[in-house]
Amino acid sequence: MQRRSMLVLLAPALGLALVAQPAPKVATPYTQPTSGEQVYLAYCASCHGAKGLGDGPVAASLKNALPSLASLAQRNGGKFPAASVSQSIGGERMSRSHGTADMPVWGPVFRTLDSRSEGATNIRVYNLVKHIESLQTK
Repeated sequence: MQRRSMLVLLAPALGLALVAQPAPKVATPYTQPTSGEQVYLAYCASCHGAKGLGDGPVAASLKNALPSLASLAQRNGGKFPAASVSQSIGGERMSRSHGTADMPVWGPVFRTLDSRSEGATNIRVYNLVKHIESLQTK
């Protein structure tokens, strides 16, 4: 009986200890700041697809359907919204999907890749935006 009482008392404490454990850190792959394509393939293609159509391998498991990145210009009167895309990636402009579990804001992640150089982060975002612009359907 004493053993059973001890288990009843310890079970909640063990449960709290398990819950209190920090979430495991996921390694962020390093990408060259000068390669927008490399950055895109490492961080975006799993959801948005290699061509930006919203058909990446993870897309089907997300709660919300992904918009096509390849039609951003088309949906913006024929002009690619580079500033808006850059702000969404960096976290300065939040949309419904950015900043949620479905769409992380990449700016803080990119800053950890080159923690000593804000310029490298800016170059990475700039080249990522240029790559997304290159995916636009004509």
